[in-house]
Amino acid sequence: MSQYSAIPFYRTKITSPLKKFRVVYRESDLLILAKEDLSKEALEILRNIRAPLERYIQKNPLFLKSLIPLPEDDSAPPIVQTMLKASQTAGVGPMASVAGAIAQAVGVELIKTGLTEEIVVENGGDIFLALKKEAKVALYAGESPFSGKIALVIPSSLQPCGVCTSSGKIGHSLSFGKADAVTVVHKETATADALATAFGNLLKKERDFNKIVEISKKIGDLHGVFAILGDKLFIQTKNIKIESL
Repeated sequence: MSQYSAIPFYRTKITSPLKKFRVVYRESDLLILAKEDLSKEALEILRNIRAPLERYIQKNPLFLKSLIPLPEDDSAPPIVQTMLKASQTAGVGPMASVAGAIAQAVGVELIKTGLTEEIVVENGGDIFLALKKEAKVALYAGESPFSGKIALVIPSSLQPCGVCTSSGKIGHSLSFGKADAVTVVHKETATADALATAFGNLLKKERDFNKIVEISKKIGDLHGVFAILGDKLFIQTKNIKIESL
């Protein structure tokens, strides 16, 4: 049996002059856009990133299960330290940042190889963006009338950055909220991922977005928060535009 599962529908909508390829290893299913097909290199990098993370989880099972931040661990592998820091910023468990952390780690390492100057790594809907031009990221929000109808326009000046989404209605990720989608843009993709989970947990009613706004004011390198709750769209940003599709 092939290791490849069905292609998520949103991946068929992606257009770019960059080469598009898919890399799958265990639970990680990445769609990557780069100057050329770097599947072999990306797979090796992905394995090298996951190996220390998996060993750490085996020795520290609480890291896998905790829904609250855990203490810093200076002896932990770099990706674990990244996840611990992201979880502390967002106030959630470290695994809430795993998809974003892996996406950024793979993207950064591929750029370091010198084989590509631009890259996009999408991991379960969480995206590491490192382009030299603006990027348009469409928002998918299930049955909401906004779903697939609007896009975030991320200027090159904010990249590299992470664009990550959480939903209380779609997908397999744990969420205690009721939002159709909460998308966060942050300098660090792991932090964007963790914040999307945290804000998604908070958003149950319209007034809850005010709580998100207040929290977001205290977080550095946060470029924007975009939430869809039914037929309502909430926006907190200074540098990112919304465009109709």
